[in-house]
Amino acid sequence: MQRDTAIVIGAGVGGLTSAALLAARGLDVTVVEAASAPGGKMRHVAAGDAMIDGGPTVFTMRDVFDSIFDACGASLDDYVTLRPTDRLARHAWGDARLDLFADRDESADAIGAFAGPQEARGYRAFCAEAQQVFTGLDRPFMRGQRTTPFGLAWKMGLANPRDLITKRPFETLWNALGDHFRDPRLRQLFGRYATYCGSSPFKCPATLMLIAHVEASGVWLLDGGMHALARALEALAVRGGARFCYDAPVREILVQQGRAVGVVLASGERLEAGSIVCNADPAAIADGRFGADVASAVPPTERTARSLAAMVWTAQAKTSGFPLLHHNVIFSDDYVAEFGQLAANRLPDPPTVYVCAQDRDGVGNGPDGPERLQILVNAPPIGDGPGFTQAEIDQCQVRMLESLARAGLSVELSPGATTLTTPMGFEALFPSTGGALYGRASHGWAASFRRPGARTQIPGLYCAGGSTHPGAGVPMAALSGGLAVDILLKDLGSTYRSTRTAMPGGISTPSATPQGPMAGATGSRSSPLSAASSRPITS
Repeated sequence: MQRDTAIVIGAGVGGLTSAALLAARGLDVTVVEAASAPGGKMRHVAAGDAMIDGGPTVFTMRDVFDSIFDACGASLDDYVTLRPTDRLARHAWGDARLDLFADRDESADAIGAFAGPQEARGYRAFCAEAQQVFTGLDRPFMRGQRTTPFGLAWKMGLANPRDLITKRPFETLWNALGDHFRDPRLRQLFGRYATYCGSSPFKCPATLMLIAHVEASGVWLLDGGMHALARALEALAVRGGARFCYDAPVREILVQQGRAVGVVLASGERLEAGSIVCNADPAAIADGRFGADVASAVPPTERTARSLAAMVWTAQAKTSGFPLLHHNVIFSDDYVAEFGQLAANRLPDPPTVYVCAQDRDGVGNGPDGPERLQILVNAPPIGDGPGFTQAEIDQCQVRMLESLARAGLSVELSPGATTLTTPMGFEALFPSTGGALYGRASHGWAASFRRPGARTQIPGLYCAGGSTHPGAGVPMAALSGGLAVDILLKDLGSTYRSTRTAMPGGISTPSATPQGPMAGATGSRSSPLSAASSRPITS
């Protein structure tokens, strides 16, 4: 078995990033994926004759991805077409509507017109606090390897002692929002950021307000949708020499003398490698889905600690009555009741509804006829338990359409051009999750420290993906892939050829004599992602 070989299990964003970076460092990389295409949750779903994004829909932090492509000697712009959007999203409460903008002043003016000058001032104060929280946690937590509360406090204290007392880790997001907004609709709007990592604003720490700063820092639309990013990362890995095996689920991770040494596919084929990066949810490892020998590699995730699941309709449908943007949120009247129902493992009635109009641009221009839609309603993660009856599923669709209608939006769903994925469907795609889409919920001050890190208890086995540190969302998953590469190469001694920079996490490592397409990039430098912001955004 060669030390310079690696197998990546799963072609989600974390696995794709790991594969591209490892290949760029000169390792022989094989990616094995159970599905027939890359992306993981960032997948394409067929609805009639249309292919529609069935997972994350929001692209932010392009600097993270610029850094990944740069570390592999390539340019993101050569692989995808990105267009910044000035208008972030449209929000509705019945007939009332509010748009948020990338420009903070425009958003403040819109909020002032919507709810009055005091709320506009509250928004500016909220943005200032959100920026402060992001700045304090960016380097010591989001870009670094998994740490402990004491370790984080030490890092933050060294950088800025004030950060230790200004991040509100013991206060809920909902309560913190009450300090800035009197209008319950605004509290509801900014409380929704908790759902970006599958959590409740009534239980997650106020530190999640940093997402507001992240989103206002830039949102881009991708030609071809978010799945185009998965294809771009796949092409980047292939450019470095990585091989992809699709329709190849892994039955077992092999262990010899206490070390991971390869995998056995469901077909019975055996593949050996010096290192394994697992991009599946760590809960699947703990549940023994990759064999009993590695079940102890990560701690189990309690079902009560799971993040939210979702009911996701992907459809090609006619719309009318509401001026859709690319991103739209139609809120329920009672957020407390909605999250109470979710906590009781019931589908919300009525629900808050997210609509991504994939064919719309940043100002709402779109097709005259049927358009591609992703419609999402939060759901409890019980896909591996009792699930929902067909009557409950049908009722949820009726309530979803009623919520849209209260805002003036009519959507004509037809069975032949609509695909619904339930928590049971997500469990089938991503086992041991119950359909939870974000790993552990970020409930309580210590939740972020309970996510598994890249290193496991089995030497040679590493974890990556949105269920691992630093957290949920496309950029976080990419950073997790980089962190897995960083620690893997550190364990190997980092004796492989240099890319333009060292691996993520900021560890500088000596490089061997450069060879191949990266010849000329020598020396040890800082992490390729060290200049990239870390912002947990997902749909």
